[in-house]
Amino acid sequence: MKEKLHDFKRHCHKHGLRVTPQRVAIYKKLVASDKHPSATEIHRQIKREFPNVSLGTVNSTLITFAKIGLARIVESSGDPKRFDPDTEMHHHFRCVKCNRIIDFHEKTYDNIRVPAEIATKYLILGKKVYLEGLCDKCQTKGKANP
Repeated sequence: MKEKLHDFKRHCHKHGLRVTPQRVAIYKKLVASDKHPSATEIHRQIKREFPNVSLGTVNSTLITFAKIGLARIVESSGDPKRFDPDTEMHHHFRCVKCNRIIDFHEKTYDNIRVPAEIATKYLILGKKVYLEGLCDKCQTKGKANP
């Protein structure tokens, strides 16, 4: 964690972002989680230490972290934004029943070809694959409880 915090501070300074105790707390909770937390989840956790911090502040801070490359926003349809501290190339699977998000790596997805009609018309800044389905736990529950 010490090295991550050092990198966090260096990254903030590089982008002209002040390193405040609230931002540090938000970042610590983000990187400590393995569940791709939402702003609401992180807000609930840091309110103990910073009772006056608003949900809006936590949300805008996480969005800022994503804009400067300290986090990624995990896309979903209709649900609150979820955040991922892992900025390395990877993809996501989301269970449509329990909303669990699972990271996975697949080289063929990393190198997916962009259709020519898109690549020539738009500037592509990134490629991510986002899969949806039922996770192993929800599939097992469904079999046990028909």
